[in-house]
Amino acid sequence: MSLIGVEDREGVRHLVLQRAEKRNAFNGELIEALGRALEQAAADPAARVVVVRGDGPMFSSGMDLQDLRDLAADPANLRPFRRAILSWWNLLEEMPKPTICQIHGGCLGGAFELALAADFRVMAQDAVAGIMEVRVGLLPDVGGCSRLPAIVGLGNAKELIMTGKLIDGQEAHRIGFANRIAPADELDAAVEAFANELAGCAPRAVGLAKRVIDAAAKPALAATLEQEVQAQEMLVASEDFAEGTAAFFERRSPAFTGA
Repeated sequence: MSLIGVEDREGVRHLVLQRAEKRNAFNGELIEALGRALEQAAADPAARVVVVRGDGPMFSSGMDLQDLRDLAADPANLRPFRRAILSWWNLLEEMPKPTICQIHGGCLGGAFELALAADFRVMAQDAVAGIMEVRVGLLPDVGGCSRLPAIVGLGNAKELIMTGKLIDGQEAHRIGFANRIAPADELDAAVEAFANELAGCAPRAVGLAKRVIDAAAKPALAATLEQEVQAQEMLVASEDFAEGTAAFFERRSPAFTGA
């Protein structure tokens, strides 16, 4: 089975993460498969709206932990590892058509950052979302630090990132992360209604409006994305990251030192 399912629904292109047995964790193969599907959707005029959702019990658990373990073993791979992810996460934000992340179950770490790059997030009320990198001695470095403040405000962004806490759909909607929420069994219908609203508007006007709004909201995005990776390079080489990843795999609390 393909890692990405593609469904066209009257101008709405659904891209479905299909690595459910691994909770749709993003390894290299899934990242590339999603990236190629995003490229095709961006170039296809028949796709007026793009929806990204996940198969199985959750949207995505984030980056594959084995990839993070490999990164801990060889920190020099950080920039190449990040470059491909960021190029496709950015495409979700930059394509001249509306994009929606449909979130059920859980949306964690790098998946949370993917959702931030979408124009909109529609979330099940009982789903959870979190950007938890500080728990293993890292920071969100594929747009999390750069995009979250514009969406939920500076104070909320700092709290989410600096504590690594989880929020449910109700809280996500209250602070502005989720544009719309729905009971889990009504999530598909809520996304379909929203996507049809967007698809019914003039596509060129929507695309140009999106470009201007994003430029106004995140004028320093390129600079802060570079700051993210510079900070992450320091963290990947730190003792705290080595301890954080070891503690995770050993199922114990980490003993961070700040070294």
